[in-house]
Amino acid sequence: MGKHYERIDGRIRTFIEDQPVFFTATAPLAAGGHVNLSPKGRAGTLVVLDEMTLAYLDFGGSTAETVAHVQENGRITLMWCAFNGPPKVLRVHGEGEAVFRDHPRWAELIMRFKDAGVDGPSARAIVVVHARRISDSCGFAVPFMEYQEERTQHAEYFARKTDEEFAAYCEKKDTIGVSLDGLPALPLPLPMRTD
Repeated sequence: MGKHYERIDGRIRTFIEDQPVFFTATAPLAAGGHVNLSPKGRAGTLVVLDEMTLAYLDFGGSTAETVAHVQENGRITLMWCAFNGPPKVLRVHGEGEAVFRDHPRWAELIMRFKDAGVDGPSARAIVVVHARRISDSCGFAVPFMEYQEERTQHAEYFARKTDEEFAAYCEKKDTIGVSLDGLPALPLPLPMRTD
């Protein structure tokens, strides 16, 4: 039987922090727009800021759908599944905001991710999620899966790039400055980091 929670604390916070992967879901307002669902991982790239707020690093990649949707309408859902231990699916429905590299809060927020390791310039935004609804469900249909280790290719690839090379990489991608549906996504040229 699913439960609702008032805040992210105790067992809920521990559950979130113990999971090696989570998923984000966003959508544009347009009925025909593309719904986006993204897996997120990498140790240290998600933090619980307080009992109602989480944040995660948005890294370089092929698209910027989440950032575009959050800027347009703020709607975002984060989901975690227990792939080991007792079955559970946890969702945080919330209001998201994208904090870009030139935002006054960037330097303060990026310090919360010191455990994420160094990947040069590839952190292009921080997505902050203000929880509106926190709930779980049984997870009885989620399979048992064994976590082996982190993949290192992404961090290694971007750690070799300078800030200028990463900015050039972003400008070459058609779906970085705008979403698949033409919504504004990352600011281009990519701002330099303020930390």
